[in-house]
Amino acid sequence: MNKLVCIAGPTASGKTALAVSLARGLDGEVVSCDSMQVYRRMNIGTAKPTPAEMQGVVHHMLDVAEPWEDFSVSRYCAMATPIVEDILARGKTAIIAGGTGLYMDSLVRGGGFAPFPATGVREALERQADAVGMDAMLEQLRQVDPESAARLHPADRKRILRALEVYRETGATITEHNRRTQAVPPKFSPVWIGLDFARRETLYARIDLRVEQMLELGLMAEIQALLDEGIPPKATALQAIGYKEFVRALSGEETVAQAGARVQQASRRYAKRQLTWFRRNPAIHWLMRDGYRTDAEILAAARQLLQETDK
Repeated sequence: MNKLVCIAGPTASGKTALAVSLARGLDGEVVSCDSMQVYRRMNIGTAKPTPAEMQGVVHHMLDVAEPWEDFSVSRYCAMATPIVEDILARGKTAIIAGGTGLYMDSLVRGGGFAPFPATGVREALERQADAVGMDAMLEQLRQVDPESAARLHPADRKRILRALEVYRETGATITEHNRRTQAVPPKFSPVWIGLDFARRETLYARIDLRVEQMLELGLMAEIQALLDEGIPPKATALQAIGYKEFVRALSGEETVAQAGARVQQASRRYAKRQLTWFRRNPAIHWLMRDGYRTDAEILAAARQLLQETDK
């Protein structure tokens, strides 16, 4: 049986439970692929699996960064790739599970940019963006990389500046880099499993319920503790869905109920974006959860799928 499995899907679709169940049955270890679960002390709002939910299964790529740090796909791949290689080298099954499609695709594909040294280019771009605005920065990008510029919105400051940084540091556009990368065979060849719901309202109801449960579990106290230790509200980690909205509530800008409704709406929109991303991957075998009443049934369907793809 293939020793590498990717479990993808939108938030609240049951990826963690399936990953743990498969790992228990396949002598496996789970590699989290969630851009927010990397942060320490951010447990409730990221739906990080608890020790009880892990059921003794080893999990990697959780709690590997401080909340005040920026985290990137290149850093994720640099840390996760040797972990996956080690799991496979020990003859175990590596189960990559999460909803951050860019991280998962990049890990499987391999390659990518090494971090640039501290040349000052990024800092200069940040200062320029503050001075002239993102519309002007996007126009700069359009002059050298019109394809990237056409894909990006002026509000996407991080990716616009990253694309300009790549061009200034390497002399090549990020579009050219992506084309070269996609022409190289992927580093890993997993079996892809996707979890979704045929009835969109079923997924949305699960998302809404999850937000309510997070509040019951103490999400507000978790956020207050982060603020109390000096994490700035504008830190990347606290700009995540489920954190930035409740930061506003803690500052008195709106009620907890209002913030909760906005988190639910933002989470539903995020789920749509996740599905749009993953559906571009023709290798994903989709399991529609509406047809399986229990976690045991979805596990059985996944195991059958793995057996079929191993033939």
